[in-house]
Amino acid sequence: MKRTTVFLRLNFHGLLAIIILVTFCSFSSLSGKKKKDRMKTFVNIFLGFFIFEYVGAVPITDPVTYDSEFYDVSLGELPHPFVYAENEQSDQLETEIGTAIPSIIQESYSSAPLTEEPEEEASTPKLIDGSSAQGSGVLVPQTQDGLPTCLLCTCLGTTVYCDDHELDAVPPLPKKTMYFYSRYNRIRKINKNDFANLNNLKRIDLTANLISEIHEDAFRRLPQLQELVLRDNRIRQLPKLPSTLTFIDVSKNRLGRKGIRNEAFKDLHELQHLYITDNNLDHVPLPLPESLQALHLQNNNIQEMHEDTFCKMRDFTYVRRALEDIRLDGNPINLSKTPYAYMCLPRLPVGNLI
Repeated sequence: MKRTTVFLRLNFHGLLAIIILVTFCSFSSLSGKKKKDRMKTFVNIFLGFFIFEYVGAVPITDPVTYDSEFYDVSLGELPHPFVYAENEQSDQLETEIGTAIPSIIQESYSSAPLTEEPEEEASTPKLIDGSSAQGSGVLVPQTQDGLPTCLLCTCLGTTVYCDDHELDAVPPLPKKTMYFYSRYNRIRKINKNDFANLNNLKRIDLTANLISEIHEDAFRRLPQLQELVLRDNRIRQLPKLPSTLTFIDVSKNRLGRKGIRNEAFKDLHELQHLYITDNNLDHVPLPLPESLQALHLQNNNIQEMHEDTFCKMRDFTYVRRALEDIRLDGNPINLSKTPYAYMCLPRLPVGNLI
């Protein structure tokens, strides 16, 4: 049908061109009224051809016939050929896209249902107690003021410096602390658990505080404590000390006559330096361990010394080679009155000889 329409349109165009050519040739030989009438006839024929061509150009569609079984069905529910083709094309497109996904991926998508993951709560930094198993860091324990110890103090590796911070108590320390310095503060009391569970602690320096009371077991349970510095405080009684100590400095306190228990240093077999200056002592604390190298007792109230204070009177071959530094200056004692008390020493004590 399309080919026939195209053929007729071509024939009409050719016929129209011939008529225009013939009419133009015939107009040239006419004149006057005949020429005017011929012109009107030509215009009418020309318009007729254009109308005929327009009508012939309209596409011819096949008639739609309705079966009797669809009479009771509305036209909107009848199958439309374009809609059917469009749906079929979209189904085919979906099928092609679906087959492009590998079967393994399809199985994983179908076998693993999507589950909504619970939203995580906003994480907030939490301070961990230094005595817990997780509190092995250096920034976790808190002071009484609610600040982390290593924010208030200075922590360098396993060393904690809390000097001159106006502290009135020993702050909680990280479990890995080995060296603790809290000098020039206002600490008045050392409690039993101030250093509890600090098994790595080797040095404690509490110089220049206001300490007047120390619990009996404050230091005794520290398995690696080597150096204890408590000088320039108000201590009246020394607590029990661990046998691991090598250095003790309790100078400038208030120990007096009864501040050091009997045989307080006897079992300190590794003690090398013992400084007890300016304590108003009236005697040398005995016995002294054989490991002792330096004993400073200056500026006390020691008035006499026994011959067996440093040596063994019954053993004249005994030599105490380690103890080379003894300071007794500033005491009301005349060392020349007890010459045999120094016979076993490599050097004479420093003190008054007159």
